[in-house]
Amino acid sequence: MINLLIVDDERLLTDALKMEIDWGALGIGSVHTAYNSRQAKAVFEKETIDLMLCDIEMPQGSGLELLAWVRDNHPRTESVFMTCHAEFKLAQRAMQLGSFDYLLKPVPYDELSRVIGRAADKIRKENERNQYSRIGQFWSRHQPLLAERLWLDIIKQAIPANPTAIKKEAEERNIPFDERMRLLPILLCVDRYRKSLSIRDEKIMEYALTNSGEEMLNVKGNGLLIRLADRKLLALMPVERDEGRWLEECKARCEAFVASCLQYFYCDLSVYIGREVYGHELSEMVDRLLEWDKRNVAVSNKVFLWERRRASPEEIALPDMNVWSVMLKEGRGGQVVSEVEAFLSGFIGSERMDAENLHRFHHNLLQTVFYVLKLKGIEGHLLFDDTDSVDRFQRAVLSVEDMIEWARHTVHKAMEYMGTIQHSPSVIRRVEQYISQRIETEKLTREDVANHVFLNADYLDRILKKESGCSVTEFIVRKRMLLAQQLLERTNLPVGTIAGQAGYSNLAHFSRRFKKFAGVSPHDYRLLRSNR
Repeated sequence: MINLLIVDDERLLTDALKMEIDWGALGIGSVHTAYNSRQAKAVFEKETIDLMLCDIEMPQGSGLELLAWVRDNHPRTESVFMTCHAEFKLAQRAMQLGSFDYLLKPVPYDELSRVIGRAADKIRKENERNQYSRIGQFWSRHQPLLAERLWLDIIKQAIPANPTAIKKEAEERNIPFDERMRLLPILLCVDRYRKSLSIRDEKIMEYALTNSGEEMLNVKGNGLLIRLADRKLLALMPVERDEGRWLEECKARCEAFVASCLQYFYCDLSVYIGREVYGHELSEMVDRLLEWDKRNVAVSNKVFLWERRRASPEEIALPDMNVWSVMLKEGRGGQVVSEVEAFLSGFIGSERMDAENLHRFHHNLLQTVFYVLKLKGIEGHLLFDDTDSVDRFQRAVLSVEDMIEWARHTVHKAMEYMGTIQHSPSVIRRVEQYISQRIETEKLTREDVANHVFLNADYLDRILKKESGCSVTEFIVRKRMLLAQQLLERTNLPVGTIAGQAGYSNLAHFSRRFKKFAGVSPHDYRLLRSNR
């Protein structure tokens, strides 16, 4: 409850005010009285006074002098002044000294009640904010790890999203929590680093970002800055003052932090400031901020406010992929890349391009490239199965810049390999090398060989028949038999051992295959060669 002090040299009026107004209904717990400035100061020394109702004209020191003393010694005390004179200068001076309001005597009780009620509301809200600030300071200074774990469990809904469950869990963990406390969540996302970093270097950079963020966002000592996931941090700020002004201050600090990150930490940052929420509403708000970041694929180094977010962009008209497919078939991959860059670069920094539109572009271009590769007999899913290609593919939909990098890599690699297979001898050499390295493998199939050179098996058959007069399967058998002939001629190894070296576990099957190839059995072939 709120403590009130009435200061007026008119004793009867002072006592009447104390007795006749229902102070309890206004949220006032106790009412103290003083008849001059000296007595008022004595009350301040003994009691915590939240609100002072004071006359301006008094002997032994005016009300304005008393107010100046209160401002210096008890700055949290609100003051309401009464006077018999409607003089502008008095009112102006009272307001300059921080008076909450100014009333003319005689003051109607209903008007006095209204003003006192408003002052009491302001005091209660300020007390709540101070309490929340103290809670935030406690989290930050005394139990940051425990408080961080509590809020992560709330965000991930390991703790049910209702005030009672959260308060109970906080009490069990000995962490201060008030279900009436409002929080401002701020999501900070590193979009990309402008220099190459190892995993270790990125961890160090994240640690530096966290420390810098605590200082620049004024989180240290007032809230928490926690790690949500790779490249994502979340600041939780207990709301301490008027939302509008405080929000602009937060935005300004975030903008300064974004500029600092770009200059000193070589990274692009996106910051999303949510709306004020209670603890049990936090998980839903954080999910919405994460989804907002996921949709944002074109704008970096900016601070976004929830209250000013835009509606989802409309569907964007994509380039004609049929034209690009013709260009790719004609070997004009460089022109396709140039047109991709021109189209996508126009959306960098614009909120018109969102994740859904970027996914559509990604899907269409991928299908176009794979279609052209298929026409050339190349299996796109095999050609792009290496770690670098897979990583670029997965990152492509994260931002317009990542999409441009993926498109360059994909088109250039496709064009390069299409050029390779047009030169058949190079394909034959790779096939021969692959088979020679795996000749002992009994179940070496034409599909295995075709997959190795990223080609359709039927298309590889056509290439081999054109160059060597045999299919892939026949080519494998011939390689096996040539190896067996070399071993029969130049070693004394048993025929069964040679069969195993040539990829046959069944000796009879090997003998039949060898006789069909060489015209004689393995035993007779060795005898004929040894007699020469």
